Parts: sequence; structure tokens; C-alpha cells
Amino acid sequence: MGENLIEKLDLSGYLEEFNALCARKKPLFLEGDSRLHFERIKELFELDFTPPTPCENLTQRLVHLSKQGILHLTECFEFVKIFRYFGYLKGLKFELALKTWLDKIIIPLNLMSICEYFDEKGELKEELDERLVCLNEADKIKSEQIQSHFKELLSSKALQGYLIDTQVHFIHQSECLLVKAGHKIKAKIIARSANGGFYILPEDIEKLQIEKEKIYVEREKIHYEYAVKISQIFQKELAFLKFIDKAYDTFDAYSARVLLVRKKDYEIILCDKSKDIILKDFAHPALKNAKSVSVSFTKQVLLVTGVNAGGKSMLLKGILSAAFLAKHLLPMKINAAHSKIGKFSGIKAIIDDPQNVKNDISTFAGRMLEFSRLLQEKNLLLGVDEIELGTDFEEAASLYTVLIQSLISKGFKIIITTHHKRLAMLLARAEQVELLAALFDEKMALPRFEFLQGTVGKSYAFETALRYGIATNLVELARKINGENKQNLEELVGKNINLELELRQKLKLANHKESKAEALLNSLKNQKEENDKSLKNTLSRLENAYYEAIEAAKKSLNLKDTKDKQRAINKANELKKQIQKPEFLQTEDLKVGDLVSYNAMRGEILSIKKDEAIVESEGLRLRVGLSLLKKSLSQTKPNFKATVSIEKKQNANMSLDLHGLRVDEALSELEAFISDALMAGFEEVIIFHGIGTGKLAALVKDFLSTHKSVKSFEDAPINQGGFGAKVVRF
Repeated sequence: MGENLIEKLDLSGYLEEFNALCARKKPLFLEGDSRLHFERIKELFELDFTPPTPCENLTQRLVHLSKQGILHLTECFEFVKIFRYFGYLKGLKFELALKTWLDKIIIPLNLMSICEYFDEKGELKEELDERLVCLNEADKIKSEQIQSHFKELLSSKALQGYLIDTQVHFIHQSECLLVKAGHKIKAKIIARSANGGFYILPEDIEKLQIEKEKIYVEREKIHYEYAVKISQIFQKELAFLKFIDKAYDTFDAYSARVLLVRKKDYEIILCDKSKDIILKDFAHPALKNAKSVSVSFTKQVLLVTGVNAGGKSMLLKGILSAAFLAKHLLPMKINAAHSKIGKFSGIKAIIDDPQNVKNDISTFAGRMLEFSRLLQEKNLLLGVDEIELGTDFEEAASLYTVLIQSLISKGFKIIITTHHKRLAMLLARAEQVELLAALFDEKMALPRFEFLQGTVGKSYAFETALRYGIATNLVELARKINGENKQNLEELVGKNINLELELRQKLKLANHKESKAEALLNSLKNQKEENDKSLKNTLSRLENAYYEAIEAAKKSLNLKDTKDKQRAINKANELKKQIQKPEFLQTEDLKVGDLVSYNAMRGEILSIKKDEAIVESEGLRLRVGLSLLKKSLSQTKPNFKATVSIEKKQNANMSLDLHGLRVDEALSELEAFISDALMAGFEEVIIFHGIGTGKLAALVKDFLSTHKSVKSFEDAPINQGGFGAKVVRF
């Protein structure tokens, strides 16, 4: 069923690419705590590491060992690869979840000692046993003697005129020469060539090869001794071998995911406990140069209607694919920070037409068979493409309405695509159903491959027919047959979609203005608080000075000595001189129409009343004290528009790097950065603090937790810094 779903969702190519990054083939699903796996993958992404080397599946070898079997040395070396790789991993500087996991993997010393038996190619080291040294040397001598004999024969007079070529051939596991009949040397005929020649094995060389074969047999006996010795150790440590073999697969799964994230600049989403599917900038991995889609699917049923070839089926496959990939912690092209995918016990797709010669079943009967099976299950994510396929759409609308409502009661989450509005009308009455319309560019007469939430889509059947070459007179005749009332309904649906798009665009512009106003108001509020604080401090200083002067004057009245009185009066006068009235800012000569600046804001004075002015900036009007305004050097009126501008990067950046700063320096930079970001009207910024000792991370977290303008913050996606960065939203 899993492979069938993968094919239906067009994920076969993606998974082939993913499996190529694995050291060996394994199940996609990671057993255990998904959150823990996710944290380990994030941590691994931050580190440079060498991926696991290709390794054979050892399941059958473990079964063989459990039955007291003896492994071949090449099979033993596959386990040695795993021991060596975990030894390498333990030498890397992991700090968090991966370190905790690796610390629990302690390879017994008797298994680690076996690693010293093999060289890097998996050959048994000859220095382990003196017999191997002797046999290898003897084998080398015999090989040299054989080559020497061949050279002598090839240059000897006895074979001159009989040699067909001067090559040494390898026939029936023996080295030999190809000659004509009539030669005079002692040799065994091994085979005949196609052109009538003879492959011969000279007698002297045959003796050397027999001796060489004996050396090979003796060496194999020694290899078998070591295979028995290693296998017996493995049998005693069988439980650990099973454990580390599984751990190797787990780390290999982490490694392949990280490699794919780096290769494709993908992201990984951790499923939550909800049943929501919210996708931001998602693209199906099977599509090249795909147009990203954003979908909010929070109810139980998502009904997708609209134009043919507008991407309805691909959207359905995309939503199911995103849920499938998230369930298996597989990377995908998506904005993970603004996306959310729930966890589902199973995913099923009804996409293909079940009718074929082999199963002898009609399209509609096949659909009914699939639905009858679904009614026996619960809590699945289901996708149904072209739900009314195979029967009268009027009857199908009524039947499927009842079936879908039944599946809703069983906790299903369902995506449905359809062309027929009767089914949409019947289902849309339910509170658990939300609508999505595939859009059509009426000017270009082409599908837009975009979707509009909350409305029923128009089919655009006639427009599509014209685009693909159907004669205009035939299309007009079809319109007439379709009827005026139905055509009016179609036009009404189209106008509704266009109106919805226009309203959403206006809402987006209004939201931008609101955020800009909020940033400016926050700036004014902060400035007012600073002014109030300064004024309060000034008044407090004046009150203290005044009190001291009065007290000094009172004391002079009680003195009898004239000189003492004079000194007290002089002291009071000195204190009086220290009382300085606050100097209020002198306002410039400002008038209506002047261009002025206030902090980062630049605008035009619309009116002046007493000590305040109404200033318009980028479509927003603010009341500002005249003393806070400065006349702009340039009095050329700019063309103000309500758009976000980030031209002066030196004044406001969307990212901040705190690496290498002390805590006090980092705090100062952080305060200035957040203030600039708010003034610039940014909705989201990123702060890079690194992992290190954790001091900078703690500072950033504490600061953001207490800042009034910060709505939320979280660790950045893996490919943007992971634990070493924070994504902040205002």
C-alpha cells in the first residue's frame, strides 16, 4: 500500500534521489520519538561530517549468527565498518541530543579489537599471523616464477612459428598460451580456439600453479580460523550487534535527510498533534520550476473546484505529499516557519480510474468498492480526485454528500476535487467544509495555477474549448444550449471570484498601512516616555535645589552674628544661582506645507495648532509636537506611497549577527537592531547568536521574552541557522 501511495503521489523520483544518499536501503519511517529525531537532525545539520560508508544489510547475517553459524571474513568486515564509523562519530563535537544518544553507544573492547584485524580494504592483515606472512611471500615467489617461465617460453625457439599471439590467456581458471598444432614442448591442451588454435598449459607452469593453489588453500584455512574466532565473539555479543546495526540505520537516515536539505535547500517539518494542514510556499518535489502554493486547510473537508488544467489534481497530490513527507521527517520545499502539518494515522489517495480489463470492474463500481473499505477505517487523511467520475453527476452529488458526511463523523480529513457545483453546493452547507477555487486569467485565457480560499470556482469550459481550437460558432451554440440561467450563474461565480481577489488586495494594503502606523506610534510613544522621564528628572532637581536654598535662608534668620547672617545669605544666593530653569526647545519657523522630519519619518505639515502640527507621511496622519520637528533640507515633495521600502540598509537590516560580541556589546546591538526594525516596519527578522557557551542565546531569549513589541520568536529553520539563530516576528 505504501509503494502504491508513493506512485499515486508522484514521489518515486524523489525517493530514488533520497535513497541514493543512504548507505543502505531502509524503511522511510523513523521509529520512536519524532521530536527527538527532529532535534538530532537539526543538530547534525550544524556540523560538518563524513556520511556513513555503503554497507550491506546485515539482517540475514545476524540470523546466521543466532544459529551459531560462521560468517565469512568479508561479512565480518561489514560489522567492522559500523564499529569504525561510530568510533569516528564519537570524536566529533556534538553537544545536545546527538551527544546524549552517542554517549549511550559503548562498543565492547573485544569488538573494537577486531577492527585491528582488517586493513582499509577489508583484507586480513598479514602481520596478525606469521603463517600468513610466509604464505604470502611464497605466493609472491610462485607468481614471479610463473611470469618468468612464460617470458622464457614466448622467446624460446621451440615455440617460434607456432605462437598465434604473444599474449598470456586466462582459460578455465588457468593462465595459458595460444599456439598452432605441431609444437614440441610438454603441455596440456586446455581448449581450442575458434580459428583452430590450441590453448596449452606448459607442464612446468602447471606444477607452479598447483603449488600456488596449495598456498591459497593453506591461506584460506588460516582465514577460516579467524572467521571462526570472530564469529564466536560476535555470537556472544549478538544483542549488541543487533542494537548497533539498528543505530547505524538510524544515523544513516539522519545523514541522508541532512544531505538532501543541503543539496536542495529544502526544510523539514515536525508534525504536531493537531489535524491542521497549513502550507506556505510549498512546491511538489516532482515539479521543476514549480509555482509555490500556500493553503490553509483547518477544517475537515477541503473542496477544490474550478477550471480544468488549473492544478487541482496537483494541489491534492501536493497536500497529501506534504503530509506524507512530514510524517517521515523528509525534506521538502516549503517555508517551514509559517507552515503547520498535523499527524495522521494513515494517508490514502483515490486518484486513478480503477476500470481496466484485468479486474473487470467499472469506474463507478471501483470507486464504490474503495469507499466501502474506507467506511471500515477511522482518522485517515484522504484525497479523492474527480470524485463524481464514472456516473451521473446529479446522483453522484447526492450519494457522495452522504458518504463524505459519514467519513467526517469517523474523523477523516478529506481533500476533494470536482467540476460539478451541485456537489459543492450540498457539501458547502456543512460547517466542517471549506472551499478552494482554482483561478483562471480571463484576459490571457489561461489557468493561473493559483487558488482562492472560501469560494466556488468557475469551470471555464467554454473558454478552455476555445483555447484548444474548438470553433467559435460551436462554442457559442454550446453556450446557447447550456441556457441563459446557467450561464448567468457562471458569470456571477466569476464576478464573485474577481471581487474576492480585489478585496483581498485592498485588505493586504490596509494591513500594511496599519503595521506602518503601529511602528510610528510605538516610536512616538517611546519618544514621549523619554521626554516625560527627562522632564521629571529636571523638576526633581529643581525642587531639591529650591528646598536647599529656602532652608539656607531660614537658617540665616536665626543667626545673631551679623557676619554669620551675611555668610548664610551669600550661601543661599549661591544655591539660587544653581537653580536653572529648563530650556525648552525653540521651534523652527515652520508653516503649513513645509516638509519636515521626525526621527526616521519624513512628511508634510497639513495644519498647525498652538504647539502641535498634523503631519502626513506615506498616507498616514500623525499629531506631533512642533519642538520635535525639523525642517527637511530638501523641500521637494516625494511621491508618497504605502509601500515597504528597505533602501537604506545601513539604517535598518533584516538580520543581526552577534557572533564574537561580549554580552554587554550584544545587548546594545540587539536593542538598536530591534528598534530600527520596528521603525522600518519589518514583520519578521532573524538574529544569529550561535550555540557556543549559550550565554548569547540566553541573552537573546530573555530580551525577546520581555520586549513589548515582539509577538513571537522561535529557533530558525535548519538551513537558516537552526539552534544558533532566532526568527522574530512583530
